[in-house]
Amino acid sequence: MSILGATTHTAILTARQLRAFGRMPVYLAMNLIQPIIWLLLFGQLFKSVVNIPGFSGGSDYLVFLTPGIVMMMALFGSAWAGTSYIQDMDRGVMDRFLTSPTSRGAMILSTMLFQAVLTVLQTLVVLGVAWLAGARFDGGLPGLAVLLLSAVLLTFVFAAFSNGMALLAKTQTVLIAISQLISFPLMFLSSAIMDTSLSPAWVGVVARFNPFEWAVAAGRGALQAAPDWGSVWGSLGLLAALAVLMTWLAARAFRFYQRGL
Repeated sequence: MSILGATTHTAILTARQLRAFGRMPVYLAMNLIQPIIWLLLFGQLFKSVVNIPGFSGGSDYLVFLTPGIVMMMALFGSAWAGTSYIQDMDRGVMDRFLTSPTSRGAMILSTMLFQAVLTVLQTLVVLGVAWLAGARFDGGLPGLAVLLLSAVLLTFVFAAFSNGMALLAKTQTVLIAISQLISFPLMFLSSAIMDTSLSPAWVGVVARFNPFEWAVAAGRGALQAAPDWGSVWGSLGLLAALAVLMTWLAARAFRFYQRGL
């Protein structure tokens, strides 16, 4: 299939998911409730950790926490992206797509783009709530733009992963179990809510290979007054490379799904 044809399919399938979302906008609000609660609750409960010797996250815990909450929201939302595939399987829509000339890559990319749109909308709301709660970010608009880019790349990685798992698992129960099994360890083995310099040494070592930590580090680093752009772009590069790999693997999963029919 030509690039133009694949692009057209991607646009049509993305619009399909956006129309479905437009009929149930409450979905966006439901996905925002938990992150906002965590932002406000954790921001108050742990605000004194900035006074612990060795804490390297600055003097305002809410500023430190906000990028972590943004990435947590992106992770949990995208990890459930494959549920739309399960629904299509149950309704027979998936089989119709696979017997048509629809691009397999477009089917993957459309879900990733849809999740990215939701991530951007949710991130803007969380940033607004953080600002109202008193958080001020020295990185300005460039830093916020990089934070959004980090969240989108993280969304791409785990939306593609979720799509691939959905095609292999074929049931929502298994997909949810896998998503929860992966999401929570990735979140806690990072600096999302606690500076890894205050954690056991092995946590910091594991965090270096954690894609969730790459996103948190890139977003948080870009929001500083004097960002280490080499480190920020290095983390973004790793996320982009992983997103490409996950997209390719997810597209390959269609073969395993069809063999199992």
